[in-house]
Amino acid sequence: MPLENNDSYDALLVVSFGGPERPEDVMPFLENVVRGRNVPRQRLLEVAEHYYHFGGASPINQQCRQLIAALRRELAEQGPDLPIYWGNRNWHPFLRDTIAQMRDDGIRNALAYVTSGYSSYSGCRQYREDVAAAQAAVGEGGPRIEKLRVFYNHPHFIESSSDRLRDALSKLPADKPPYVVFTAHSIPLSMAQTSDYQQQLEETCRLVAEACGVDHWKLVFQSRSGAPSQPWLEPDILGYLERLHQIGIKQVVIAPIGFLSDHMEVLYDLDIEAKDLALELGITLVRADTVGTHPAFVRMIRELIAERVLNAPRLAIGRYGPRHDICEADCCPAPQHPGTRRAVHESVAKQ
Repeated sequence: MPLENNDSYDALLVVSFGGPERPEDVMPFLENVVRGRNVPRQRLLEVAEHYYHFGGASPINQQCRQLIAALRRELAEQGPDLPIYWGNRNWHPFLRDTIAQMRDDGIRNALAYVTSGYSSYSGCRQYREDVAAAQAAVGEGGPRIEKLRVFYNHPHFIESSSDRLRDALSKLPADKPPYVVFTAHSIPLSMAQTSDYQQQLEETCRLVAEACGVDHWKLVFQSRSGAPSQPWLEPDILGYLERLHQIGIKQVVIAPIGFLSDHMEVLYDLDIEAKDLALELGITLVRADTVGTHPAFVRMIRELIAERVLNAPRLAIGRYGPRHDICEADCCPAPQHPGTRRAVHESVAKQ
């Protein structure tokens, strides 16, 4: 039976990174990403080539549209039936424009779903800062907006991630189980040390591996940027494939557990760079899909909304319980070193 909505919240805002959708958008988009960060022009040109390889478009916006369509159906059928808005950090539709539209539509109290499942500055707090900046730009009369909690250990996130991994495992012979390599975006150690990012990722990997009966797995990282002298989370996926080759591993499944959709970093860094290296090393490599619009994942978002709108149960499995709804003032602080923040923005430009 559909849930009935009370009047505490009157809309959902989907918040994402954004991406170009045609070749002429690529450089303006990248300039938006790194504005004020003094990133060398040559670095932007290098990253732009990743987009041009795929026709000058990132898939992330279309993937957001597909998720929103699935979520609209879920909320209409099961409730709470809230209108859904969509705003991006770095490309159309921009957050400030969307929040202005929400104001004009009379929205007063909204929840925000951010397309990131883990706690870190760049994956959580910075999005909250983006929303606050957009609210300030819109000015008086704009809606109050509260972010939904991170969901790395929500049972439906584990279910959808496990289904994706099982599908990938089924593509390889069952007589010799492959080694599973979970990947997530690397971040500077200075950022990792002030958040629960790595702990949460390890827990998600453990829960998914257990659900799939996988005994041999490792969490590795990808898409790092910044100066070579600056420490980031390791090991890197490419270096780890070489290590697996050295110990005789011939079959590998990569599960991009840190990503929610098959956007540019998944398509380029894994489907091109990692697969090319695996071919060179003689490793048979299969990549699991991201959760995307898996029905259990869409259901999870509805349940996160229902927690706040209807006081529904706060679901979580594993060791740590559900994450708090309202972040503390010192949660996931911004990097203090200028080079660290610049490197982060260089790296996420590839999304």
